[in-house]
Amino acid sequence: MTFSWEIAALSVAAGTLIFLVLNRRRRRHIELIEDALKHLYNCEYTKVSCTLESLSGALGYGREQAAAVVSELTRSKFITLEGSELKLTSSGREYALKVIRVHRLWERHLADETMVQEVDWHKQAEAKEHSLKQEQVSELSRRLGHPVYDPHGDPIPGADGSIPAVRGIPLQTFNKNAVVTITHVEDEPTSVYAQLVQRGLYPGMNLRVLDKLSDSLVIQKEGIVFEIPLIVAANVRAVPEQRKKDTGPQKTLATLRPGEEGIVSGISHGCRGLQRRRLMDLGIVPGTTVGAVMTSVSGDPTAYRIRGGVIALRKEQAEMVFLQ
Repeated sequence: MTFSWEIAALSVAAGTLIFLVLNRRRRRHIELIEDALKHLYNCEYTKVSCTLESLSGALGYGREQAAAVVSELTRSKFITLEGSELKLTSSGREYALKVIRVHRLWERHLADETMVQEVDWHKQAEAKEHSLKQEQVSELSRRLGHPVYDPHGDPIPGADGSIPAVRGIPLQTFNKNAVVTITHVEDEPTSVYAQLVQRGLYPGMNLRVLDKLSDSLVIQKEGIVFEIPLIVAANVRAVPEQRKKDTGPQKTLATLRPGEEGIVSGISHGCRGLQRRRLMDLGIVPGTTVGAVMTSVSGDPTAYRIRGGVIALRKEQAEMVFLQ
């Protein structure tokens, strides 16, 4: 009798293992299909020809495996073949936009609601884009306020498949002394994006192009002057800043002395996640008047009056709040 129970237990365990293996393979297969559709859409979006070779490189698979994916996409009527070029059908484009919507909403979530580093947003979003259900995506969008662009400036497809227009032109196309506002910072390849993050460049920032050299741009950002290689500048898009905002050092809450007041103009891009949300919950939003009340004996923190109440902020926090 004991022996029979042992055999039964082993059979159940074997069945469970087979189920898990098959389920994992199925999930991986779906991810592969969705990654292929994303690549095809990106090629279409950037007006680059998509071929079996480019798809093979994007997926990291050999030509035969990529060909098998193409065959399935064709059978599913997600793509058509025009000679050697792969083209999305309307249903394939709709599917691709759903995946991209999840990816960019999740990046927005990571930027606004977590302390995850910028260079890790893309990788984490790639892992999440295949697992969220439609109702979870809808709730995520609602909670974030239905954002139109992700933290890199990429347009977020709507639930109906609509997608906002691309904004800006490559940074290196602007002439000397142009004052511009960044609209997009490309996050691939990772090595180039890391350089942009290190320079503190982000959508919404104002820059002045001081000079154009043979292989680089001389940029002024918030009073800081530095060079950026043209190959890196190509991953930044911008529009002319019509109001000619001052690109010099910005006044922050930390510069106020007791008895002085200032009007909040914004919060630094470097203040993200829970810390950013805490400041906003305290009432530190554009247009709010804040006054310095007193500084502690040690010089840090400082008490500020805001909307009838008093809050205490450390210098490193106050330096992230910009004033008009």
